[in-house]
Amino acid sequence: MNTHKKIDMTKGAIMPAIMIFALPIILSNILQYLYTTVDTLVISHFCDHTAIAAVGTSAQPVEVLVCIFLGIGTGVSILMSQYAGAGDKNSIKRLCGTSNTFVYICALPVSVLGFFLAPLLLKIMDVPEDVWEQALLYTRIVLFGAVGNIGYNMNAGILRGMGDSRASLYFLFVSCIVNIALDVVLVAFFKLGVCGVAVATSIAMFFSWIVSIIYIRRKYKEIELTYLPKVLDGKQLKRLIFLGLPIGLNNSLFSFGHLALQKLVNEQHSLFMAGWSVSGRVTGIANMAITGISAAATTYSGQNYGAGEMERLRKGQISIPLSSGLITLGFGLIFILLREPILKIFTDDPQVLTYAGINVCIMLSCQWMYAVFNGISCIINGTGRVKYTTLVNLLMLWAVRIPSAYLIARFIDGKKIMYSFPISFAFGMFCMIAYYIFSPSWKRLTEIKKEVKYG
Repeated sequence: MNTHKKIDMTKGAIMPAIMIFALPIILSNILQYLYTTVDTLVISHFCDHTAIAAVGTSAQPVEVLVCIFLGIGTGVSILMSQYAGAGDKNSIKRLCGTSNTFVYICALPVSVLGFFLAPLLLKIMDVPEDVWEQALLYTRIVLFGAVGNIGYNMNAGILRGMGDSRASLYFLFVSCIVNIALDVVLVAFFKLGVCGVAVATSIAMFFSWIVSIIYIRRKYKEIELTYLPKVLDGKQLKRLIFLGLPIGLNNSLFSFGHLALQKLVNEQHSLFMAGWSVSGRVTGIANMAITGISAAATTYSGQNYGAGEMERLRKGQISIPLSSGLITLGFGLIFILLREPILKIFTDDPQVLTYAGINVCIMLSCQWMYAVFNGISCIINGTGRVKYTTLVNLLMLWAVRIPSAYLIARFIDGKKIMYSFPISFAFGMFCMIAYYIFSPSWKRLTEIKKEVKYG
């Protein structure tokens, strides 16, 4: 097995290994942020605020249909980390072939469903008339090219599970360059507006997927990953769906819940929608550290669980989420202080800036709680115990965030619905901490001295 870029998290100091693994993912997130930010910048400079609102609101229906398959990618990462920890090379090979075939099985249904469901999803969100046509066009184009998105995330999951987090940085660098170049050409020169941004995004993700296949074939030849579907192992597919489907359904339901929140945003007016979209470019920065450390937590948990290193798993279950929370809080405070000059990069409309500034302050002051919640969730998910984390995720959104947002909109002010986020983050964090303290099964698991039981 090629090991020159793999990180073995079953040995050595915990947090240095976590941060070495997480750093390339964080840099990848910065690149991903950069090319989505370029979308917003190009649109804001060559189109009006309705185009900004259209791209921002269209992200939700895209997530609804794609996220379920991204959850499957997380399942791939969990299984790969367990197999890598146990040294099961044959299972690694069969899982990779099965996940590659699964990409092709999923691609066509997503594209077809995207075309026909896009109007329904936008209608559910009450997208305003002045934004409708552009939002519908963007959603359909991006979902038509979903195969690149799904394929890239599957392959990134394979590599993360094996301990190779640097590769995603290379893939997204290619995607970023392609996206920026196409944004400038299609929007600035050919004046295609939202259509140009959507086409650029789809083509960029497709390039990223192809590059990921080439990389795996060259650096991990023993996996025998093919360009076209070849292997479909029933046992591996069952395990993959068992682990990934709950996460994917949770992600999809979570995104569907965001449609309900987006509906409240859209009920205000297009200026508020634009402010919400622009603020997301800044608040997304805080999520970079969360995503990187959470991915590292999943791999750490999976590798140690697969290797039977339960005592080491127990040692990391506190330090990893705590570090994620502190780093996220630090990023949040810095960008709260710098919010005004950053937001002015995207727009000079005073009303849009006001709404965006308020959102940034509220979101970035509370996302540390989400970081702790997500870190613990990933530690638990890495052992294959996804039912509790899935349940808490759903409750956090459907039983806490959405009801509180609607109550705020109904009895206080629709422009203050962002306060529903800190309420739900606190709920999720305390539920995860309670699992550590009160769950008998988790206590028994972490008390096991040495036992390989990834299957």
